[in-house]
Amino acid sequence: QAQLVESGGGLVQAGGSLRLSCAASGIIFSIFHMGWYRQAPGKQRELVALITSGGNTNYTESVKGRFTISRDNAKRTVTLQMNSLKPDDTAVYYCNARIMGRSQVTYWGQGTQVTVSS
Repeated sequence: QAQLVESGGGLVQAGGSLRLSCAASGIIFSIFHMGWYRQAPGKQRELVALITSGGNTNYTESVKGRFTISRDNAKRTVTLQMNSLKPDDTAVYYCNARIMGRSQVTYWGQGTQVTVSS
């Protein structure tokens, strides 16, 4: 069994920055992709950014050039640096990781609120 614990988030004015971090712990032999999703009120959960074990990244179009995802394989962490935030970025952000422990499982963090005021 593994767990993902998120930190960061909060309230920021439009144009500001926030940094989200997520740490994986537990029975972990390897971590495949890690990523961040978000869900705004009344909307479906959507992929924000993804990073593979090799460091390849993928971003949803609306955050390209503003958000940067990175990971530290030794520390089993993934970070999302969010710059030039907009009110439309307001959502609950969830960490996601595909982990090989006793079996291969996709895990989710508990979610952290990001609110961008105009």
